[in-house]
Amino acid sequence: MRQKADRNWAKESPYEVFFDFIAPDADRFTILSLHIEKLGLNSVVIPIEGNRHFFIFPKGKNIKPSTGGSFPFRRQSPVILTAHYDRAPGSPGANDNSAAVFQLLKTALRLGEQNIDYWIIIFTDKEELQSGEGIQEQGAFSLAKKLRGLGLGNARIFNFDACGTGDTFVFSSTVDYLLKKNKRSGLHRASQVITGLREKALNTARFLRFNKILLAPTPFSDDAGFLQGGIPVQTITMLPTDEVSLFELLLGDRPDFADLLISGSTKNSAVRDFIPETWRCLNSPDDTYLRLTPENYERIVRFATELCRN
Repeated sequence: MRQKADRNWAKESPYEVFFDFIAPDADRFTILSLHIEKLGLNSVVIPIEGNRHFFIFPKGKNIKPSTGGSFPFRRQSPVILTAHYDRAPGSPGANDNSAAVFQLLKTALRLGEQNIDYWIIIFTDKEELQSGEGIQEQGAFSLAKKLRGLGLGNARIFNFDACGTGDTFVFSSTVDYLLKKNKRSGLHRASQVITGLREKALNTARFLRFNKILLAPTPFSDDAGFLQGGIPVQTITMLPTDEVSLFELLLGDRPDFADLLISGSTKNSAVRDFIPETWRCLNSPDDTYLRLTPENYERIVRFATELCRN
């Protein structure tokens, strides 16, 4: 377990309010709203079925269609980067999902500096579900329907979740797995979309010469809600190299483990101890800043920025 108390990394923009954001009683919506404004980003909050989602656009894009014009990129295929900003009760939420939120804030600033202008960043609300709630209560479900109504059903969406710990990119195969298990007709296009997103992610990593990559099923995330709402997305997360090695061995030895992981059945299972330690700490008091590896954050920002380049 990582135990490194260095907090100097959070002195650099845009991480300077990170520790306010993970404080026990933090009003995360207000902190994020004020910070986005301070950073000078072009943003708007869009409420959908009681959830409040932050949309950040390139400078110069009209973000208030009611004042004239259509919603940016309507009927086009921009890259959309997402990260949920809510957290589980009782958890600091340092890795899940504060780190990715601030990494994407850095990405937004980088995109502006490089004059890349075919993207949207969305900080989603209500990724974490309470006991008894299902996928249709997840914020990403109603958000997906809203995006389709706004003419963004063909957007290329990459979801960043738990990217604060580790040096290895994990490109989730959970959506592929769910599609294979679903016998409904009409899912061929969804399979094509996720294949295209995966290829783009892999090609981007190769271009940047990032060679620590794993394709594997990952825990529940916004990708489930997006898929249920009609938009397949590619989830990206991170794990330490040693945990990746053990996880690969487990997947080879236990073909049923993907079922258990994706369904959430590992929570009270004898195989829980086989889940990568980083993931076992999510949604718990153990998800603290002491487990973070900020020395890897620049690689994630570079990757996210490159995804938006074309």
